[in-house]
Amino acid sequence: MSTAYLFPGQGSQFVGMGKELYDSNPHAAKYFDDANEILGIDLKTIMFEGPQEKLTQTEFTQPAIFLHSVALFKTLGVTPDMVAGHSLGEFSALVACGAVSFEDALKIVRRRGELMQKAGTDNPGTMAAVIGMEDEAVEKVCAQATEETGKEVIAANYNCPGQLVISGYQEAVEKAVELAKENGARMAKLLPVSGAFHSSLMQPAYDGLKDQLQKLDISETNCPIYSNYTAEATTDPEEIRSNLLNQLLNPVRWTQTLNNMSSDGANAFVEVGPGKVLQGLVKRTLKDVEISGHQ
Repeated sequence: MSTAYLFPGQGSQFVGMGKELYDSNPHAAKYFDDANEILGIDLKTIMFEGPQEKLTQTEFTQPAIFLHSVALFKTLGVTPDMVAGHSLGEFSALVACGAVSFEDALKIVRRRGELMQKAGTDNPGTMAAVIGMEDEAVEKVCAQATEETGKEVIAANYNCPGQLVISGYQEAVEKAVELAKENGARMAKLLPVSGAFHSSLMQPAYDGLKDQLQKLDISETNCPIYSNYTAEATTDPEEIRSNLLNQLLNPVRWTQTLNNMSSDGANAFVEVGPGKVLQGLVKRTLKDVEISGHQ
């Protein structure tokens, strides 16, 4: 039996996240205390007490979810057969497979969150969920909306069959939502996000993160990591570096990732981190696999 460990991305956060883990496990608690020291901010209090408005700011959300996921993983004492993370979760997965140290990853995740939040302010855009349409149909709707508005909108998250998130300029995303409804989507609605993630509007974040990623110390992994950018497995440090950067401007190929993990022998999937979003996506993508989670 091969077990794949999965790590959630933005959207899984909640006030109180990690508090129970902190109070009950001294080994995990040290990660929370160290994170406050490394970052020079009281991330722990933002996670445990909020307020919600602060926790949902990308610059805090990203390190919070990363910290919760990694601290939890470190208490499990397991060696994964393969790993993957959804968007931000890819950094948690990199720590889990031994490619990047906790401290280095935490610093870069914090910077990534700051840059993505700033890119969202400087290049305003939005995202929308589209439910009940084939991937190709959503891609066509995005292409049509881009053509009609002269502004980009793309399929940004292939979450599971029939569930995609699109991203781009406000006007183009709104047009795509309208077209998706006309073309039979069961649901198409704008999401409350602070930017058009995984699209070309994140170019300033890409530019800002490039130097730091170039300097990031990445080791060969102790198990394959499946990249959001390619949906393929790799253990190569330079490929990982390139994929992390390209991930900012390109879609999260989660459906394809899960299918590839399954084809490569994974028959048990374990989500590690806040929430149960990824467990639901596995359930809607793969049949006859074991699904569990640690929150």
